[in-house]
Amino acid sequence: MTVIAIVDYGMGNYHSVERALRHVAPEAEVRLTGDAAVIRNADRVVLPGQGAMADCMRTLEEAGLREVMLNVAQNKPLLGVCVGEQMLFARSEEGDTDCLNLLPGEVLHFAGAAFEASAGHERLKIPHMGWNGVRQTQSHPLWAGIADNAPFYFVHSYHVVVADPSVSVGEADYGYPFTCAVARDNIFAVQFHPEKSAQDGLRLYRNFVDWNP
Repeated sequence: MTVIAIVDYGMGNYHSVERALRHVAPEAEVRLTGDAAVIRNADRVVLPGQGAMADCMRTLEEAGLREVMLNVAQNKPLLGVCVGEQMLFARSEEGDTDCLNLLPGEVLHFAGAAFEASAGHERLKIPHMGWNGVRQTQSHPLWAGIADNAPFYFVHSYHVVVADPSVSVGEADYGYPFTCAVARDNIFAVQFHPEKSAQDGLRLYRNFVDWNP
């Protein structure tokens, strides 16, 4: 039986992710766990995240799971969700926080003219919250059965800026285009919440279950 570990380090939308995975993969053993041995031995790993980046990285470290995640990222399918995507990069300007440095780039706050009040337009609100179409900028097995520009649900104030364009596989627009899905080798990660994104979100989770990078 395939074992899917959802990493529980105290800072994630765990139960919604767990319910979604149990729904799409009834044949798998889905384990919500902070046990390093269980995570290491799982067949697939999901890293959710929500809240402030400094708190996420601190609690991951305190749970003894930082090195576990670095190891997992080398040898098994890994799905990052929301802040779990951001944690894979080198640094976040949220709290000037060092992250896992598994992918090249950084995490920046939404900024620019679109977010400033002016006579010419009404400023966009931060956080970016709600449904937004996702452009599939590169083909990938996790996009199977999901239409280009399909809507997904977002809640975030920061977004990744990739240093290597080849890792960006999805974009959305909020004030300007930003990367919202990344992939390299056995890693796939998204800024949006698949578990809150209706059938397309469930399909992405099922694609992850079936993925053999």
